[in-house]
Amino acid sequence: MARGKTFDIRDRRLARAGRGRIEWAKREMPVLRSIGERFAKEKPLKGTRIAACLHVTTETAALMQVLAAGGAKVALCGSNPLSTQDDAAAALVADDGISVYAVKGENRRTYYGHILQALSLKPHVTMDDGADLVSVIHTKRKEYLKSVAGGTEETTTGVIRLRAMAKGGVLRYPIVAVNEAKTKHFFDNRYGTGQSTIDGILRATNRLLAGSCFVVAGYGWCGRGLAMRARGMGARVLVTEVDPLAALEAVMDGFEVSSMSDAAPRGDFFCTLTGNIHVLREEHFRKMKDGAILCNSGHFNVEIAIPSLAGMARSIRTVRPFVEEYRMRDGRVIYLLAEGRLINLSSAEGHPSNVMDMSFANQALGVEFLVRNREKMENVVYPVPEEIDREIARLKLAAIGARIDRLTPEQKKYLASWEMGT
Repeated sequence: MARGKTFDIRDRRLARAGRGRIEWAKREMPVLRSIGERFAKEKPLKGTRIAACLHVTTETAALMQVLAAGGAKVALCGSNPLSTQDDAAAALVADDGISVYAVKGENRRTYYGHILQALSLKPHVTMDDGADLVSVIHTKRKEYLKSVAGGTEETTTGVIRLRAMAKGGVLRYPIVAVNEAKTKHFFDNRYGTGQSTIDGILRATNRLLAGSCFVVAGYGWCGRGLAMRARGMGARVLVTEVDPLAALEAVMDGFEVSSMSDAAPRGDFFCTLTGNIHVLREEHFRKMKDGAILCNSGHFNVEIAIPSLAGMARSIRTVRPFVEEYRMRDGRVIYLLAEGRLINLSSAEGHPSNVMDMSFANQALGVEFLVRNREKMENVVYPVPEEIDREIARLKLAAIGARIDRLTPEQKKYLASWEMGT
């Protein structure tokens, strides 16, 4: 391990490899690059201290560089014990002088210790992916709250937690819900999660999806993306849901919808993407066929009741990287991938940089918005302003060479009137 006062990473010697991979990612992040160029000139974050709890990937490294270019002092820790890319962390420390506290495979104690180290920066702004950092500052480091102007949150799970805090009257500063920007969840959650989850499953298992029965638990934007990609790989997709509207949409999209109880004996692959607890549990494990493969692409590993699975098993062993075999007392085997943590970031590299370009553009502009508007904001969860969302879409279209029409004066008048009928 390489440790210092301002970092705790795997190995600084990985920096060269990380630098090349960061450069590779940035080639497909034109929107974030353009924001970085403006930030470098205008310094809108000058004097701002930012504590970020995010997946430490090459794309996240590009975001940290943009924030630093804007004048911010940044400390970064991992938002999941298995999602850190150690070479990217090393490059940020060695080449950019950014404080990073993250090691792939860190245990729970180290994970929360790293959050505390990032918070020791005494931030003005927090950036979160799951709301763990916000939770810690509200419980264990309340003394830092007085300096915080606001924060951003990138996940559905985190936004749910933060809205609960706001409703309970305990949220002490405003949060911008980056996850709810259309340029985030329409693309990152759907296309990013769809591709990267399949990538993670294939890297971990090297199994053929074609002809298999693939169970997708949850038909939110992430579930939509995964169901679409699994079908594209030739799998027969079953969708499970608790929301009748989402279930109906899945039916209309051409998927079979069933209860998890009915899906359990049929599935070859199961993937949870709900943000809820114990979506797969003992009653389902008892029905699963020999060789069923379980994984999760929701933020936390609570979606699969792992303690129950372990209690049912007579033996547990690792059969290949990120694949644990749980042998049941009746002789069946159930496989759990990546300890039930985010499969797309544990055994693969997360979302492609092209889609993270928009997500992290929202993060950068969300921080700028908070810094400029803190005095006007209350301690609630705010959506990303529509003008930011549209500007990111405009920049992305320009970067890929796509052109769109503009409304004519006649069309604007028509849309603003009620007199012009048939």
